[in-house]
Amino acid sequence: MEELCRFVLLHAHATNFIHSKKMRILTTIISFLLLSACPMLAQNENSNQSSTKDQVQLEEVTVTSSRIATSVAQTSKSVTIITKEQIQKAQVTSILDLLEYAANIDVLQRSPHGAQADISLRGGNFNQTAVLVDGVNLSNAQTGHYSFDIPVNISDIERIEVVNGPSALIYGASAFSGGVNIITKKEVREKGYVNVGSGMHNLKSIEARGSLKTGIASHSLSVSQNESDGYKKNTDYNIYNLFWQTRFKLKNSNKLDIQLGYNDKNYGANSFYTAAFPNQYEYTSTYSATVKGEFGSRLKFIPIAYWTRHTDQFDLIKDSVYGRNYHRGDTYGANLIFQYKSKLGVTNWGGEVRKEDMLSSKLGKAMVNPHGKYTAYIDRVNTSLTLEHSLTIDKVSLEAGGLFNHNSFAGGTSGFYPSASVGYNPSGSFKIASSWSKSVRMPTYTELYYNTATHVANENLLPEKSESTELLFRYRHSFIELDVTGFLLWGRNIIDWIKETSSSKPTATNITKVNTQGVESNLRFRLSSLTSVLGDNASLALGYTRMWQDYDAQNYISESQNKLNYLRDKFTAQFSHRVYKDFSASWFFRIQKRMGTYTLYENNVSTGNQVGYPGFSTLDLKLDYKYENLRLNLSFNNLYNTKYVDLGNIEQPGFWLLGGISYVFK
Repeated sequence: MEELCRFVLLHAHATNFIHSKKMRILTTIISFLLLSACPMLAQNENSNQSSTKDQVQLEEVTVTSSRIATSVAQTSKSVTIITKEQIQKAQVTSILDLLEYAANIDVLQRSPHGAQADISLRGGNFNQTAVLVDGVNLSNAQTGHYSFDIPVNISDIERIEVVNGPSALIYGASAFSGGVNIITKKEVREKGYVNVGSGMHNLKSIEARGSLKTGIASHSLSVSQNESDGYKKNTDYNIYNLFWQTRFKLKNSNKLDIQLGYNDKNYGANSFYTAAFPNQYEYTSTYSATVKGEFGSRLKFIPIAYWTRHTDQFDLIKDSVYGRNYHRGDTYGANLIFQYKSKLGVTNWGGEVRKEDMLSSKLGKAMVNPHGKYTAYIDRVNTSLTLEHSLTIDKVSLEAGGLFNHNSFAGGTSGFYPSASVGYNPSGSFKIASSWSKSVRMPTYTELYYNTATHVANENLLPEKSESTELLFRYRHSFIELDVTGFLLWGRNIIDWIKETSSSKPTATNITKVNTQGVESNLRFRLSSLTSVLGDNASLALGYTRMWQDYDAQNYISESQNKLNYLRDKFTAQFSHRVYKDFSASWFFRIQKRMGTYTLYENNVSTGNQVGYPGFSTLDLKLDYKYENLRLNLSFNNLYNTKYVDLGNIEQPGFWLLGGISYVFK
């Protein structure tokens, strides 16, 4: 085993892509983690370990589908859970690639492997989905394009919760059509982890994670770098992550969590925002810090303080000052949540103050005294109060509450956004539930102030508002899991970039309404309960989402960039099985059809023709071999080399082969 430790250390130092300062720092940290873990491994090398793993029932997972944490079986809202076991089978290098495998999540990939993508739920757009880490809202006020510029590594994730539908009461004023909450690991069992990968298009990746306990504190540190030359010109990327967590276990189950993170991205943005400029390039970085406590038992209070800083340099033409702009956004927030449990149920109440400010060369009001490269400034303060109560009477569960929200935007806007749900559980295996909720979203700074040669912003935009109702059927058995949800979502004052005529510039405009109806379904078979031939964790999961959308765009229907461009159909199939002993395979298949049109470009020049999005399908195969704590994997992405676009003229990569080796130090 010592030889293996030395080999991994040597590989980390000698691998041919260590050429940057960041990678030298990364390798030093990885070496430290491995040196710390190897002696521990040697001590445990001869210990007997079970080859089987207890199956975790999905119903036992506690989710934040309301401000009152509850189990999946008890919640009355539609919630998609991506577990750490599913993440491991997917063998992805980014959260964005992982979400693409869910049937009810629309992932508009601009670039693969986490460089940039837009996430939407239930026909919404990328600005209408809240993104959180452990319940802390990290959604970007500049633009939703950057909401996933977060420092969390794949090995940090315990699970991902996706709440579908307006969720202001749960996630705040930015959850217009739902939210994605990334839950990180707090109780780390392994002492260390390292993964090294390589693939086509000069792809190279490395990730390492180490943990340490000191008295009442548990610490973990993860680092990663992913880079590639890109699958075509100007699609290269270089992504660096650093994430630190500390949990203090105090008396009487009280706890205090501290998180620090750093994310850095450089990537070619070929045709990201306009096909007329294929040499666009972006340089972004994110700093984050969070302190979160949980104190008390019957009366519990949860204080949270957080800060994020996102910086962005956008080059319209790489390495040229022409069209270049700079942005720096800071978000400061503080939450205080109280929870009281009694015979009458569970009551939650609390409040949040959140300030979003922006220094920019393009966004905001001109400053009298410019701050270096920043010549404009804008800020706003969002204040919210929440109250919610949950009660279970025999087989009936009831939840009701509301959020009062005030934002200093546009001289001050206020509103009340209620939510209610009821569930009936006639047996332990079947449940029917219904919910109703409202939400709101403030315009991003890009929509308000980003005036360019090709776009016109609008400082007079109104906040978007949504209202939704859903009906959920859920069935659970040792062999099968079934979820079917029908929903209606009404949107008002929807913001889009609309052309009044074919020759005019897209202008940020409040569309009168956009209504969405749909059905989401997921069916999962635990094949291991029928036969042992396919392995202990064999499963087949099928998902299908179908949506319809109608709108009133005040006759401005020449072109729409966000709305009216929605994923009408998406079918996914995931089949995981054993091939032989510790050699297993996972298949990921999807078919999707997007509605809407885009302007066709040829040789970076507009043809003036509007074309629709053709339907397409892709198939990925993931192979995994495990020997004790060592794993080898191969990923065959887009096996039959489908040519397709998710958004505009941005052609997505064809077949891409990558592989890796990982080791867990117990």
